[in-house]
Amino acid sequence: MSKVTKVKPIPAGFHTITPSLLIRDAKSALDFYHRAFGAERLDVMYFPDGEKVAHAQMKIGDSRIFLGEEMPEMGARGPRSLGGSAVQFVLYVQDVDAAFERAVKAGATVRMPVADQFWGDRFGSVTDPYGHEWALATHKEDVPPKELERRSQEFFKQMSTKRD
Repeated sequence: MSKVTKVKPIPAGFHTITPSLLIRDAKSALDFYHRAFGAERLDVMYFPDGEKVAHAQMKIGDSRIFLGEEMPEMGARGPRSLGGSAVQFVLYVQDVDAAFERAVKAGATVRMPVADQFWGDRFGSVTDPYGHEWALATHKEDVPPKELERRSQEFFKQMSTKRD
């Protein structure tokens, strides 16, 4: 008879939500995420072919992310197969300008250059070579609610005049 041990419902080192990325060519993605975002590879399980990643776990900062090879035959498709992503990962870092430059040098495509934003972050976004969207930010200012409202109204007003 085996002894049942009680475990925590959320494993040690995890947060409540853990994203899991579907990626065509997940093996090369692990290297990209290390070069672009400093991701630490925690474990990798391969399919029997020894080439394709069935499941991997990496850590960026204090957050874990799962990833694995897309499997269209099972309905598991990544952004490349879908023609884009409806999700953006926000990565807070100490120095957004340096982190952004590192991601672009590693092969990410600029979507929005880094700039100071009305909500108090210095912020920019990139698309990784696998189709996933990443926003990089450094929090610079705690903006009080009334000031945030004023700034947002001013921002959206400026945006609407640019479209006209």
